Amino acid sequence: MSPDAVRALARLLPETVEGVHSGNPDFRVGGRVLATLWVEEARIVLRLTPALQEAACAAGPDLFAPLDGAWGRRGWTNLDLDDCDDETLRGALLAAWRTTAPPDLVAAYVDR
Repeated sequence: MSPDAVRALARLLPETVEGVHSGNPDFRVGGRVLATLWVEEARIVLRLTPALQEAACAAGPDLFAPLDGAWGRRGWTNLDLDDCDDETLRGALLAAWRTTAPPDLVAAYVDR
């Protein structure tokens, strides 16, 4: 999965904007980071709930892994982009968006 493909998919999510976090491209909704793209490492770090993280890691242990330490325990999750397909990335970005977006925005999106 190329960085341009990641950017294009992330920007499809309602009210998501691209920014910079620690020198890396990130994607935000409601002023909060939902994902950070690590281009050089071919991975994206996603904000998930711990329960979503556990499910993703169980379903795709070769693709998903918690960040080390406290951030990982809070749900921040690595997704390896080298072996990731479009459907997996779409689902992961949507889960991160739903975790991060304001509840009223999530409700409006789900009700469409």
